[in-house]
Amino acid sequence: MHIYAFGSICRGEVDLFSDIDLLAIVNGRNHSFNPKNYSIYTYARINELWEQGNPFAWHLFLESRLIYSSDSSDYLRNLREPNIYNSGLSDCKKFHEIFLSAKNSIEKSNLTEIFDLSSIFLAIRNFATCYTLHFNVKPDFSRNSARNLGVHSIPIDDYIYELLERARILCTRGLGEFLSNYEIGKAKQELNKIEFWMKEKISILTK
Repeated sequence: MHIYAFGSICRGEVDLFSDIDLLAIVNGRNHSFNPKNYSIYTYARINELWEQGNPFAWHLFLESRLIYSSDSSDYLRNLREPNIYNSGLSDCKKFHEIFLSAKNSIEKSNLTEIFDLSSIFLAIRNFATCYTLHFNVKPDFSRNSARNLGVHSIPIDDYIYELLERARILCTRGLGEFLSNYEIGKAKQELNKIEFWMKEKISILTK
């Protein structure tokens, strides 16, 4: 058994809204860990992710720290570097589709607006992470990945980005103030701009 911390705590970017991401690597089914507190993977699945060059494998390789080892080994370090990530285009298209689905939902109904904005933030963040991995630049797995792309950063101001992030934290952790109708309206006004940004980045990936 191996237990790792990963994410913001390993990047030194912990703030009031950060949680502690924990990974448990186990043999087969193991009920010792609460899935609410741990990402639980078998050794076989971790090996598959490394073979695929999966973004999560790169996340763990670059941003994880061993907490406990049942055999005194560092399992992830011993796997060495994951294979090259080569699914940037397909992954970015996938997160673009998630964005479009949430955008379509929020434009049709006001019943799930905060959830839809949360999904939009998830799509934006993961889209940007896959974009950085595709071009083999410094991968960015942080909540601010879409704002850290230099000239390719998402073209919305910090206020809107933080509204989307608030919606995500509300939905995943139940923390923070609910967005007002005014704030939701301001975020919705930027959706076409976000869609154009994603399409532009996908066009770059296809070249």
